[in-house]
Parts: sequence; C-alpha cells; structure tokens
Amino acid sequence: RESLLPLNVPGDDGREFGLHPAMAPLQTLFNNGHMAMVCNVGTLVAPISKAEYLSGGAAVPPYLFSHNDQQVQWQTSVPDSPRKTGWGGRMADLLQSLNSGSNISMNISIAGSNFFQVGEEVVQYHVTPQGSIGLSQYDANWSPIQESYQAMDQMLGRSYGHVFEQEYANIINRAVANDTLLKTALAGVQNHTATFANSTLPTGGLNPVASQLRMILRLIEARQTLGMQRQIFFAALGGFDTHDDQLDDHNALLGQLSNAIADFYNGTAALGIGDKVTLFTASDFNRTYNSNGKGSDHAWGGHHVVVGGAVNGGQLYGEMPALQIQGPNDTGTRGSWIPTVSTDEMAATLARWFGVSETDLPMVLPNIGRFARPNLGFMQL
Repeated sequence: RESLLPLNVPGDDGREFGLHPAMAPLQTLFNNGHMAMVCNVGTLVAPISKAEYLSGGAAVPPYLFSHNDQQVQWQTSVPDSPRKTGWGGRMADLLQSLNSGSNISMNISIAGSNFFQVGEEVVQYHVTPQGSIGLSQYDANWSPIQESYQAMDQMLGRSYGHVFEQEYANIINRAVANDTLLKTALAGVQNHTATFANSTLPTGGLNPVASQLRMILRLIEARQTLGMQRQIFFAALGGFDTHDDQLDDHNALLGQLSNAIADFYNGTAALGIGDKVTLFTASDFNRTYNSNGKGSDHAWGGHHVVVGGAVNGGQLYGEMPALQIQGPNDTGTRGSWIPTVSTDEMAATLARWFGVSETDLPMVLPNIGRFARPNLGFMQL
C-alpha cells in the first residue's frame, strides 16, 4: 500500500486510489488530465447482476474464462453470436471514404493479424516495428534482379480467368505498391528514437510495445504523404497470463507498458496532434483478486486506460468494484468481478469520438442498444 502512486481522483465514496509503483509515467499523465481510467470493463451479452449470474438466470458470454474466445469477443464486441468482423473493421468500413485517394488501408496492425481490424471491405495491412514487408531488392539496378521482377510484373499484370489466381495477383500487386508507398513516406519522417528514450531496455533497443508504438507514431507523422484523414492502429503486449512469478512479471510488464504509452503520448504532443490521437487498452479479462500461491488466475472485469489530448482525463469512469472476496461484485470466491461497464459502452464512446454518428452506432456495435450508456463521458465529443 505504501508504494502505490496516488491518483488525484475527485470522488465522494471515501476511497483513495493509486497505480502500481512501476507506472509513474501514467500517474503523471492521469494527474495532468491526459489519461482516464475506465473501471470494471468486460464482455457482456447484456447487463447482469450477481444474483442473476449465480442463479443462471441471464446470459453470460460463452467460454467466459478462455483467453482466445474473450480476446475475440473484446475485438468483435458481439459475444453471443459468431462474427467475422471486428468493431474497428466496421468503423473503417463506415468511414473509409474519408481517406479517398489513399491506397493504404485505414487499419494498420504492427502486431500481426487480429479480429479487431477485420472489416467487410477494409483489409488490415500488416507492418513490422521496422517497417513494411516488401520484396528484397525490388528496386535494384542489378540486371538479373531487375529482369526477374520485370517478368514477375508482367505475370501479375495479366488478367486471369480463375478467381483465385486473379485475387492472388491482386494481393501481390497491392503488397508491392503499398510497400513502395510506405517506404517513401517513412523516409520523410523522424525515426523518433529520442522520443522513446524512457522505453529503452537495459540490453539496448526498445521494449516490445514501445517499438510498435514508435512505428505507429511515424506512420501518423507520414499521414499527409499517405493521404490519410483517419487511421486505426493495433499494437500488442503479451505475457499477462501470470499464473506464476506474478510480482516480477507484472512489475516488468506494467513498467514497459507505462513507459511506452507515456512516450507515445509525449510524441504526439510534440508533433502538435495530441488532441487528434487517442490510445486505449483492451485485454481478454482481469486476474483474480486472491493468489494461487505465486500468481493469479483468469477472472472477468478489469480496468483500462484511455490516453490523449481529447480525453477528459484525471477521472475514473464506470464503477470501481468492491474489492472484497465474495463481495457484491464477485462471481464466487476468488475475486472475479462481474463487469459493470460493457466493452460495447467503452467502444461506443471511442467510436463517437472517431466520427461515427449516433444513428450509425448500431452498425458498428450491434448490441449497444442493450446498454444504458453509449457515451461514458471520457472523450471530448
């Protein structure tokens, strides 16, 4: 308790709140009004009470404590039926006309494939922390290399009668064009090594999530060259399945995350676009309140941060659960909180800020009508 970093939280319930001691950069952002905390968020089919949960009288998300299933449900926001698209992908489908003239997808992932960015029309584009993935020496002047790629261009430029052959040619053509465009755009922006100085590991190099956020910052800086008015990015940090070595692993992970997020926000502020970029966290589920001896087990509702210049920061949104085993928010005897804020409500608040109209919100979040708060208030709309 003595090592917690206090948050200047206005409130009248008598409780005081703080962050993990490894998260000093986020404490600064929160107390300066650039970060909000959304409390006890989780996947929900509809609002549910403890009595309903224990009696089985209301629907709960299927496969509730399964990592993969809950990640998919967070990213699709539709836990009660199969869904092929994510809410980030559906936002991009709806707003992609704002990027008319650009050949790069609105949805760019620095962490591989994900459900969040899958749309009906918009295809997520994968970039590594080092840049785009292209063909080696495609622009080389060495004759054998040049002749090989010229021959490949001719093959890809043909029209194919078989739908799979034509689509394969289209994908390769698009990948080559995107790689060339992205390399040109990134050559004209900063490397931002100094921006992420706080995220450098003792062994050298950036921590995993910082390296992804640095590439995202570079892509944002290159937005005019790329012709982008709206962009959705995806980064990831694993390792939070802390069944063992909770104290050491949690300390290291939260430190990496905190430094990277703070460096990223400060980078956007230095570019003068702090109010135009919002970062938020998501996960599969929280961890149990009590210990299994060395770590924690799978739980349900958890807390998430939202950072940016357009965030109504310095406040907690939603309801902080009663941190009590077998208390009013516990599903049983482990301290697994029943969410009091749905992922839909958090997503809806972000979607409205991003430009989705109130009338179009059900197209992005089909279940939003089941919940009372499509705007939690943490964004400046």
